[in-house]
Amino acid sequence: MKKAFRVLLKIVLVLLVLIAGIVGYAKWFMPNVGKPTDVKVDITPERIKRGEYLATSVAVCVDCHSTRDWSLYAGPIMPGTTGKGGEEFGKEAGFPGTFYSKNITPYHLKGWTDGEIFRTITTGVNRDGNAMFPVMPYLNYGKMDKEDVYDIIAYIRNLPAISNETKESKADFPMSIIMNTIPKKAALTTKPNPSDSIAYGGYLVTVASCGDCHTKFDKGEFVKGTEFGGGREFQFPAGMVRSANITPHETGLGTWTRARFIKRFKDYQDSTYQSPKIDITKQFNTPMPWMMYSKMTESDLAYIYQYLKTVKPIDGVQAKFTPSK
Repeated sequence: MKKAFRVLLKIVLVLLVLIAGIVGYAKWFMPNVGKPTDVKVDITPERIKRGEYLATSVAVCVDCHSTRDWSLYAGPIMPGTTGKGGEEFGKEAGFPGTFYSKNITPYHLKGWTDGEIFRTITTGVNRDGNAMFPVMPYLNYGKMDKEDVYDIIAYIRNLPAISNETKESKADFPMSIIMNTIPKKAALTTKPNPSDSIAYGGYLVTVASCGDCHTKFDKGEFVKGTEFGGGREFQFPAGMVRSANITPHETGLGTWTRARFIKRFKDYQDSTYQSPKIDITKQFNTPMPWMMYSKMTESDLAYIYQYLKTVKPIDGVQAKFTPSK
């Protein structure tokens, strides 16, 4: 009996040492994505224009790095806040900690090299070598064409500097350790030619991170097999909001024409449209940044539609909104 106990004790001690080693390695030696590249982005009017389009209408960087007015439907960006950061993503919204978007105007980034900004966007590792929680979908941005990333850098370099010191993010344990294992070296791609409409649409879907909001999310992970099927939950003061099914199933986009899909976005660009006032304690609102995505070109929206028609159909009937009791 004593011998068996000693054997068990040794096994437990070995396991504890292994666990301690793994935790220590993750904490002190990760993330390991390499040093920032020695790159200098040529700030041209063409790059700034393309970068503005990507950052405000496709990758929608300004979605999280600005202040959205949630007293209006779809939370349009408040004028004068573009890039200032400071938006909170906390436990009440299902995050394993409290995270704040950073100021991406020259006020904060003036001392950063282009290589440091590039590494942050594409790997999720900041200037100091620290991992960021993937509220920012850097795993998607790491699959972009480097030229598109350069364009975004040119755009944010050209933003008006806004004096705003943001709070420090804090992850709960064990996410504070796990977070170090999430960043990966960028797997950059070459942007497909639009003549291959489905491949180009897939590229735009990745850059726009459509799957991140339209896939179920539980305990800090996406639920496999639910990609694009909707059902991700977003807690609002008035109740629980769920994303829509955007697969080609009849409960999703199955009956939608391309024209209907494009119109769904472009309605928000109509000159007569005014985002209505919302009582955030009682009425439905949506995290979908309609005002931003609506600025995509009709051709890019068409490419996205064509790609989504090729994904696996999922029977995803969702309760769009469940009011708080």
